Amino acid sequence: MSKTKHRDAVPSDALVIFGVSGDLAHKKIFPALYAMVKHGILNVPVVGIASSQWSVAQLRKRARDAIKESGKIDDKPALDHLLSLLGYVSGDYNDPHTFTALKAALGDARRPAHYLAIPPVLFEAVVKGLGVAGLADQARVIVEKPFGRDLASAQQLNRLLRSVFTEDAIFRIDHYLGKEAIMNILYFRFANSFLEPIWNRNCVASVQITLAEDFGVKGRGAFYESAGCLRDVIQNHLFQIVALLAMEPPAYQGYGAVHSEKAKVFQAMRPLRPDDVVRGQYAGYRKEPDVAKHSDVETFCALRLSIDSWRWEGVPWYLRSGKCLAATAAEVIVELKPPPQRLFDDSAPADGRANYLRFRLSPNTAVALAARVKRAGKEFVGDQRELYLLEQQPGEARPYERLLGDAMAGNGALFTREDAVEAAWAVVDPVLEKHHRVHSYKPGSWGPKQADALIAADGSWYNPLLEKVTK
Repeated sequence: MSKTKHRDAVPSDALVIFGVSGDLAHKKIFPALYAMVKHGILNVPVVGIASSQWSVAQLRKRARDAIKESGKIDDKPALDHLLSLLGYVSGDYNDPHTFTALKAALGDARRPAHYLAIPPVLFEAVVKGLGVAGLADQARVIVEKPFGRDLASAQQLNRLLRSVFTEDAIFRIDHYLGKEAIMNILYFRFANSFLEPIWNRNCVASVQITLAEDFGVKGRGAFYESAGCLRDVIQNHLFQIVALLAMEPPAYQGYGAVHSEKAKVFQAMRPLRPDDVVRGQYAGYRKEPDVAKHSDVETFCALRLSIDSWRWEGVPWYLRSGKCLAATAAEVIVELKPPPQRLFDDSAPADGRANYLRFRLSPNTAVALAARVKRAGKEFVGDQRELYLLEQQPGEARPYERLLGDAMAGNGALFTREDAVEAAWAVVDPVLEKHHRVHSYKPGSWGPKQADALIAADGSWYNPLLEKVTK
């Protein structure tokens, strides 16, 4: 979006990281800060805060170790500069003295960005503490997902945030929206005129989105027992992709217009019913640490989604995600309807695959269009081939680098708005508790066979990396 739309936003003059001793800071935030300094995006104090009894020297060692583990240190002056920006406050989030110490550590900074890299159970203490201490007046708050675990808790969280911060000062991070491939969906849709005439119920037969991982819960059994795949991946990551694909053209340049159109997509989604959802659990999950012996939590979820709008009426959207699947990949397939008249014998191929547009999101990125072309010779016989429009691009910014920089600059384009969060929860709320039991599936497969039955009326799943389409 045009940067001129954000010219009135005043940049933050400090960054506060609550939970700086945690795993998220170690794996994602410190490497992102290092990249931001290298690219000239970060040059303000960074104050870490946690309950750990650390010194500033210990925090700097933690940061250096995290950056080294994430990749090579290729700019020592940038690393030294980042370490010089770091400060630390140790304290209990329920103790007002902690926020007094934070205020002192911020010094002359008056517009800090507070990043809540902490469990949601601690949000209330921190948000209220910031408000009482007068640290929220000109500040921004960056909230890490999950934004609630159902509609009621999402509404409660939004009320809490809005009691201290204005909506335009609240930045809800979903790191998936910071990926280059996700941003390209929005750009590709509205920067090209040839798409609009076919991007609707008249030409689109169905849409599939797959986000697969070939590994299990990796020791995070306790977290998964409280979340499950539907909450952890589909309600946020995959729904955000659906919104970018299904939204109407924004009325003007500016992230507010994008947010409004995305929210309308969630509001048009038909609430899910149990028969719309297939839940799976990989064999062996119940033997993971901190997992109940008779757990009914899903590690795989597939669903059929309907969007009751003029553009998408009658077009099925199929979403699936899971752990211990055959590959680690994320892909979108927009399948088009076949030609209305069969002029050639092979225009309806044996595998049933019509023309499609493919967005490969990971492990590499690509945009490809599949079309049939004639083989050389007298006969009218052809093959379906992919025209690659985009492949992996060098120099892509990491999601957290991009999102932290945008939040501190006051650019809300890649963040989630209150009404969209609540509308998305309203779609899945009916099946969070009322659903069919999980079906077991074999690790290394593409999930339970019941997921194939879910999509059978409209074909079959496209399996990322395994599709043998000639390039």
